[in-house]
Amino acid sequence: MAKENTEATDIIQALGAQEAYNLANVTKTKPQFGALTPKWLTKFLEFKGLESGIYRVNKVVEGETPLDVLCSATKKSDIIPQGYVAYETQPREYRLNSISTIINVNTVIEDVYSAPYDQVQEQLGLAIESLRERQESQLINNDDYGLLKNVADSQRIQTRNGAPTPDDLDELISKVWKEPSFFLAHPRAIAAFERECTKRGVPPVTIGISGGTFLTWRGIPIVPTDKLLVDGLKNPKSQSGKTNILLIRTGEAKRGVVGLFQAGMKNEHSRGLSVRFRGIDDKGVASYLLSLYCSAAILADDAIGVLEDVEVGEYYDYD
Repeated sequence: MAKENTEATDIIQALGAQEAYNLANVTKTKPQFGALTPKWLTKFLEFKGLESGIYRVNKVVEGETPLDVLCSATKKSDIIPQGYVAYETQPREYRLNSISTIINVNTVIEDVYSAPYDQVQEQLGLAIESLRERQESQLINNDDYGLLKNVADSQRIQTRNGAPTPDDLDELISKVWKEPSFFLAHPRAIAAFERECTKRGVPPVTIGISGGTFLTWRGIPIVPTDKLLVDGLKNPKSQSGKTNILLIRTGEAKRGVVGLFQAGMKNEHSRGLSVRFRGIDDKGVASYLLSLYCSAAILADDAIGVLEDVEVGEYYDYD
């Protein structure tokens, strides 16, 4: 009997965790969207704002020799060569592509559940990030203006043995040698290049740019993106796979690759993006239209090159 009384007195007579939880203020995060990426391409690429959604690239008709000029300390002739530089009669025009979505928010939810985070702003923020993800993908893969589709045949090279070697990237630099800005590659392609460098005892140098840390080759940063697909996938499950590596010169002044967007829009939220309030329906649902306008132009053939058929599945044993 005495033993039973002792066990009874050992029970903790205090407020339990479950009851206390109901009175506690739980610290919460904003919505976490695991599919979002840093989108380095749109940060490294120079952009040009358009007035009417159309960008015409006027090019000179290039011959085998430059315009004939008189250049001599002693004139061999008093006649200065004559001529003119011909322009293309039908230059290419790029029209902005629209990427849009509609976000609906119940006004009751907005009114009652917007502390500590505003429900409308969180919904719009995630939607905008999704549009920016699609923008980066379209800049690379769009059938009309995508960079991969518009690389000139003369600017396409193949890997020597499948894996991306220092020699392959050097060959790519020889195609885009006029002030190249950055390489663009899938993270697995970058890892494959690192392995090839390690095998040869020439590890790439790293640098910090725009808040990120990047590998470099010959001083040119190697920028990661999962929009340069491996066997058509962002996240391939197979150990092996084929992809491409781009080398880009960017900027209108350098006759490089230029991102395009519509400037001066009404309801402009950020570069090329408008957010319009569409009203509230009879059920109290507020609606917002998000529209992002984008495209890209290659001003000269040698502004971009691609290393094709890059194998990402080569591994080595280091003894």
